Amino acid sequence: MSLAGLATVAGLLLALAAADGGQRLPGGLPLVLALVVVAYALNWVVYVPSFLRRTERFFDLTGSLTFGLVTVLALVLTAERDARTWVLAGMVLVWAARLGTFLFRRITRAGTDGRFDELKQSWSGFLMAWTVQALWVTSTAGAALAAITSGDRAPLGVLACAGVVVWVVGLAVEALADAQKAAFRADPRHEGEFVRGGLWSWSRHPNYVGEVLVWTGVALVAAAPLVGWQHVTLLSPVLVYLLLRLGSGVPALERRADERWGGLDDYEAWKARTPVFFPVRSGRAAREEHRR
Repeated sequence: MSLAGLATVAGLLLALAAADGGQRLPGGLPLVLALVVVAYALNWVVYVPSFLRRTERFFDLTGSLTFGLVTVLALVLTAERDARTWVLAGMVLVWAARLGTFLFRRITRAGTDGRFDELKQSWSGFLMAWTVQALWVTSTAGAALAAITSGDRAPLGVLACAGVVVWVVGLAVEALADAQKAAFRADPRHEGEFVRGGLWSWSRHPNYVGEVLVWTGVALVAAAPLVGWQHVTLLSPVLVYLLLRLGSGVPALERRADERWGGLDDYEAWKARTPVFFPVRSGRAAREEHRR
């Protein structure tokens, strides 16, 4: 089976787990399963003109729109909405709007994304990327969708409040890291250099750290009303971490950075003192090492 096929099967299995005990549409179709079908269909529809034009311009934007669409549909189609459903929907929609706007502006300025240079030349390779994006939406938002469409309701408690705090911290870290990198690249004095100040002195990929925290917060808020197989969706932050750390995120970015700056003393020193992902030393220590 192709990677696109595996990604489709994985998404459908996650949807079935998220639908356990959840609400159903007239006719008996699990609501979460229908939402996942919509997620895959949207990405496949946008894939067709994108491949014909060999462009990745609408890839990230489509991902964010998919998060928004399935979340809004979950709210509209669920039979009962409580405080938790509104909080979860707000968390997903705010994150998707922030990230989608940022990424679309970035690709509009740059005109291209190096991750797709080879993929977009192959119909199967490019299709795999769009299908994996649908799986990313399914696995990432799975806990939120399961809780919003759950047949059970539970009052917000301490765990949910802690989740909101973690989400806020994660969103702030992700947004600040993106802003610092964008400002660095916009400064002509830094032409051809790599960003290593601010949060980038704590982690080589602080924006990804923020994203993992965002979905950890969502999982904490979503946990209480879940039943049975729905608990599988609580692996969302783990899956996000694995995808970013071992899949389409860190490996590709590290490889491209090594190709561009590998062998330069400043770059090699920054890599040696800065963790790949989660920070394990203080910013002060990193700055002191940088000055040496």
